[in-house]
Parts: sequence; C-alpha cells; structure tokens
Amino acid sequence: MHDVIPTSIRSDRLLLAVSFACFAIAGIATGSVEALMPTIGATAVAITGVYCVARYATRVSRRTLADLALALWLGFLAIAALHGVGLETVGATVPGNGATIAHSLTAVTWATLLTAVAATTFLGFREYGATTSADSPEEQVLEGDSDYSTQ
Repeated sequence: MHDVIPTSIRSDRLLLAVSFACFAIAGIATGSVEALMPTIGATAVAITGVYCVARYATRVSRRTLADLALALWLGFLAIAALHGVGLETVGATVPGNGATIAHSLTAVTWATLLTAVAATTFLGFREYGATTSADSPEEQVLEGDSDYSTQ
C-alpha cells in the first residue's frame, strides 16, 4: 500500500477580497480624468489588485479559477444592467443617499469588471502553460508525464 500524504489546495480568499477592494478604489479614483495624481494613484492601486489576483490564481485549482471567472462575469453583467436603467434612478429608488448609492454601484462595477478580466487572463495563462499552477495531483498526472516508469 502506498503512503499518500493528503494535500489540500490552498485558497486564500483574503487576496481575492483585497484585489476586489483595490479595483473598487481604483475605479472610483479615476472619476475625474483632469487630475493626474488620482490617476497615478489609481493605477498603483490597480496594479496591487492585479498582483493579488495573480497570487490567488496560483493558489487555487484551474476549476476554481474558471468558476470564479464565470461568476464574476455574470455578476458584472447583472450590475451592468443597473447602468442601463441609470445609477441615479437606482439611487433614487433605494433608501439612502442617492449619490452614495451611485458611487457604490460604480465602485462595484469597476471591481467586478477588473477582477473578472484579471481572473480570466490568469486562467488563460494557466491554460496555455505560462505559469506554474496549484493543480491537483490528478490533473498533473493527466497532463504530464508520470514519475513512475513502466516496465
């Protein structure tokens, strides 16, 4: 009988939450394109968000990353429908300050879009073998050569 050490694929959802927050901040900070400093700051925050998604993508399986990308794209499409209605209209119908709700929806829209793009991009990198992955041992055996020789 073979001794097998069970390994679990690590999922650091904190990295995903930090990247989502970074993308939301970057989306709100670029509201005015006249100012240079907010744009530079938003770019730096967005780069941090991409880094966090990259770290997350290396820690999860290919299937988990694909499910995440799909869920984020569906979430983005749902939020984009609110933009079709108009954020001011949505802000007026929901209890609370309309401007705050509109800004929050804008932040969530940017965060969902950029996280979906980043997750899809890193999934593509993994599909084409551009990065090392945290695939399960079963996926590694199916895709690569086995360490065992056949006689």
